[in-house]
Amino acid sequence: MITAMGDVMREAYKRNWITTRDGNCAVRIKGSNTIHMTPSGVRKTLICPEMICKVTLGEKVDFHSNMNLNVTGEWEMHYLILKDAPVTLATVHLHPPNIVAAMYAGWDLPEMIKPFPEVFRYTRVGPSVAAWEALSKELAQHTFTNLGIENGIRKFDIVGQRNHGVTAVGKNPWEAFEHIERVEHICQIVLASGIQPPRNEDGKREKLFGII
Repeated sequence: MITAMGDVMREAYKRNWITTRDGNCAVRIKGSNTIHMTPSGVRKTLICPEMICKVTLGEKVDFHSNMNLNVTGEWEMHYLILKDAPVTLATVHLHPPNIVAAMYAGWDLPEMIKPFPEVFRYTRVGPSVAAWEALSKELAQHTFTNLGIENGIRKFDIVGQRNHGVTAVGKNPWEAFEHIERVEHICQIVLASGIQPPRNEDGKREKLFGII
């Protein structure tokens, strides 16, 4: 499971879904009071188990690294999603270009994927998060909220984050990765088709950027 964190980040880089030091991943094993997270500012092609940081759950959040690395700057987002999970779960945050481009163009991801059963049969797409500042508490909180999490159980598997990226949740890093893969593929198809996003009564694209 921990090894898979690095494998997923390497595959994401290979597919051009992140640049060298972008993206992050986290895992919480069922019953553990520790969340494993990728470090900040490290080339993701080099991630190995020894580099993984540990975030301890409790009244006081504690951070630990065997190599004196800093935990990902988006640790709070992963923490909120995983802290109450009753089962083993993983979160993956990436910047896939077609997903980001589709949201930037004004597409609503849940509406976009409706005609494509290969997505909605396996991946529940939640409402996209507005364009909050990267690493902010607001981005973390709204990502958590839009995943529809209550008592550690999520309503959705993936949400887009406008002008930024996407965060997905799965039983392991690869399942979370596959949720992203499905949505990225459909976004690529729709963008290639040239179809424009729906417009409102004024002829304008609805919620174009969703900036707060």
